[in-house]
Amino acid sequence: MREFISESAFFGTALTFFVFLFFQLIRDHFKIKTPFFNPLLFSATVIIVFLKLTGIEYSEYNLGAAHLTYWLTPMTICLAIPLYRRVRELKENLAAVIISITCGAVSHVLVLAVLSMAFKLDKVLLHSVMPKSVTTAIALGLCEKLGGIAPVTIVGVTIAGMTGAVLGPFILKIARVKEPVAQGLAIGSASHAIGTSKAMEMGELQGAMSSLAIVVTGILTVVVLQIAVMIGV
Repeated sequence: MREFISESAFFGTALTFFVFLFFQLIRDHFKIKTPFFNPLLFSATVIIVFLKLTGIEYSEYNLGAAHLTYWLTPMTICLAIPLYRRVRELKENLAAVIISITCGAVSHVLVLAVLSMAFKLDKVLLHSVMPKSVTTAIALGLCEKLGGIAPVTIVGVTIAGMTGAVLGPFILKIARVKEPVAQGLAIGSASHAIGTSKAMEMGELQGAMSSLAIVVTGILTVVVLQIAVMIGV
């Protein structure tokens, strides 16, 4: 059995698909509305526990799961579709969009820089987590450019995405942010594609603005990080 799994090109894909589908069906069947029951979060937890209990190496699991990872970038690009449908709202709120996403990209770096100084983190670790709020493809490219540690970057990206998907709606409610455009921009600029999946559930306009925030945040983060490194952060 172990030999079959280690040589299978589909085990990782099948395991990921069926575990996620299981929690998705549970949520839909019982009509669970709370954002804390996130199928993606529970799926990731169950798969990690399963791999630990069975002793299956991540490399063996990823042999098949990599097929899903391959589609991450084109699926992210498809998020432009709801944005196209809401281009009128984008034009009407262009100034707010530019200001909010710029502030988000800059604040990501500033907060991490302050925390790094407070906890005396090594620069390698700091550079590894700095791209946490952009998509995985961009984050890994920035990590390599900055000389960071790729696994740490992936963990940071995952935590940022999961936090936005699970806690994003709750935080927006506490902060009394009710404007759909503001909700989408906040989630997308902080939690990239994973958070955007939750924004899509909140509404098409939230999803469209979150999709836009992913793209612009990625571009601005590249620029902001380069400036931060130049000044010695």
